[in-house]
Amino acid sequence: MYIKVKRLLDTILAMVGLILLAPVFLVLIIAIKIDSKGPILFRQKRIGKDKVPFNILKFRTMRIDTPKDTPTHLLADPSQYITTMGKFLRKTSLDELPQIFNILVGQMAIVGPRPALWNQYDLIEERDKYNVHDVLPGLTGWAQINGRDELPIDVKARLDGEYIKKFGAKMDLKCFFGTFLSVLRSDGVVEGGTGTTEHAEQKTKESI
Repeated sequence: MYIKVKRLLDTILAMVGLILLAPVFLVLIIAIKIDSKGPILFRQKRIGKDKVPFNILKFRTMRIDTPKDTPTHLLADPSQYITTMGKFLRKTSLDELPQIFNILVGQMAIVGPRPALWNQYDLIEERDKYNVHDVLPGLTGWAQINGRDELPIDVKARLDGEYIKKFGAKMDLKCFFGTFLSVLRSDGVVEGGTGTTEHAEQKTKESI
């Protein structure tokens, strides 16, 4: 029952958000075009509910010569590819706003585990342990307000699993309101962060 209510609320809130944020969209679109060459939107293949792939939408934050389908953490020096406007968009999470359209068409929810890249096999495998792919991915989620980019993959998957275990209105409200605080503080935003399991991270530390 809650899943149906959640979907209805997501649709209503996405429509209201799209109307209210229209001026913000316009300003950001102009700023992106002035700042660098390339399209306004960035499309990327992600893993959705039941592992069905879909194209997530974001405002473009990187140069057009950035290696395709490569997670930021796997780039040798991600900062060299990020545009000036992109740094602002990422820090404020405004680059995620176009995902309102993903929510409207039913590919995403407002709250849920963030969708993995199609080739983030380690994260997908870890999430399988917690049945994370049984729900729609979200614009924000439990892991996003508890570490975001700073989290090792196994910790992120475990937090996503905690969200699944406590799935309901109370958990969604915690994530929703917690997101505003996290965005204001830019919590866990680390370019090139995330992407290692706890075990791999420990081996890296030991080798230094």
